[in-house]
Amino acid sequence: MKYIIPMLFALLFTSCEMDLPNPNAATDTQVLNTKDGLYALAIGIQSEYSVSALQPVLLTPSVTTRETAIMTTFANLEELEQGGAQLSGENGYTSRLFSRLMRVKGMSEDLIGAADNINASEQVKANLKSWGNLFRAMSLGYLANNYEQVALVNSPNNDAVFSDRMDAYAEAVRLLQENINLIASQGVSSEFTTAIASSIDVLNTSRLYLARYQLILGNYDEAIAAANAVDKSSKSEFKFDNQNQNPVYLGMFDGTVSYAPRDMFGLPESEFTIDANDMRTSFFMQEDDGLSLNNLPINIMIAPFFNSNISSIPVYVPGEAYLIVAEAQARKNNYSQAETALNMVLSKQPADDIFGLGAGLSGNFTANGNKEALLKEIYKNRRIELFLTGQSLEDSRRFNRPEPQEGYTSERNRNFYPYDADERLNNTNTPPNPAI
Repeated sequence: MKYIIPMLFALLFTSCEMDLPNPNAATDTQVLNTKDGLYALAIGIQSEYSVSALQPVLLTPSVTTRETAIMTTFANLEELEQGGAQLSGENGYTSRLFSRLMRVKGMSEDLIGAADNINASEQVKANLKSWGNLFRAMSLGYLANNYEQVALVNSPNNDAVFSDRMDAYAEAVRLLQENINLIASQGVSSEFTTAIASSIDVLNTSRLYLARYQLILGNYDEAIAAANAVDKSSKSEFKFDNQNQNPVYLGMFDGTVSYAPRDMFGLPESEFTIDANDMRTSFFMQEDDGLSLNNLPINIMIAPFFNSNISSIPVYVPGEAYLIVAEAQARKNNYSQAETALNMVLSKQPADDIFGLGAGLSGNFTANGNKEALLKEIYKNRRIELFLTGQSLEDSRRFNRPEPQEGYTSERNRNFYPYDADERLNNTNTPPNPAI
């Protein structure tokens, strides 16, 4: 069904208020009322997310939270690294983060809305709906990571209503729980698997992201249950080829290099130390004495996720499940259980991880009942284990790291991003920009 995709990309964005005109309604109806059309839409959603949206999801907040440093004099990148009040809704990097996620979300809403109306088995309908639910939930989650308010549902009339970002996480939780229930009742059809030809495990991805969002919402028991249900041996990843290239590779290696990994994953040396034997450092980067454009210490990226134009990028890494349990237990004052989960990450050998990501340490950390020290160690390990997964800005706020300051020396230079200027121009419901 690849022949359908070019046509679909010309007319898919029926729900999206962003930067493409509404397509011809009659043609939309024809495509969205056929099973083959929805299969092609599902393939298109994954392509749009992985090739287009994933780059700003992973790289834009990495500059704000010092995971990476900029390497070029592009004005928009310099503005992003400087941060503070000068960062405007016209910044190309934050605008792409907003608009591309909204586009994927709108496509997903189309798929969900059309799934029940096609001539197909109930199992296929459920699988299509689960696919739309997953990408809608991921889009909502990453929007909520970076913006104070989120439009839960796109509007073709440019009047989408914005809600508190916690409502976006709650809606993502609903979608992912529905996925888990749909797969439990319907399973996954071989027809759907063959048609989509995806490397994403929808069930375990839904469990992991459910745990992630329950943790952010403060639903700690639910987060623990969802994280424990994740099959740590299952692999979910976005795959790329020479036509659809790894977007992080394009930013770090290809042509004009725009980003480089910060030394110590951007953690302040005055407060944190990383064990010299921690194998995750050498997994992600080659240590170097280099300096960035703005004289920040940087290393050389060598992570297998990003070091070629066809490298696959994980949808999640299994170690996150343990770190979710560790944080949730710590916040429940269950220190022993939290340390047990944290030490699972610290002692994990590369050979024991589906992606080869392991600290390989002794795994005998104890905070001796000091909650602040325990949470600090969990935060440090989230910065390392979850490097360039798009979660650093949410983590920095949630762990009450120092408030942002404009410039290069603060741990983060924004709390939330300003809304896309084009959205503000077209949608009068766009909220005021946050001060910082």
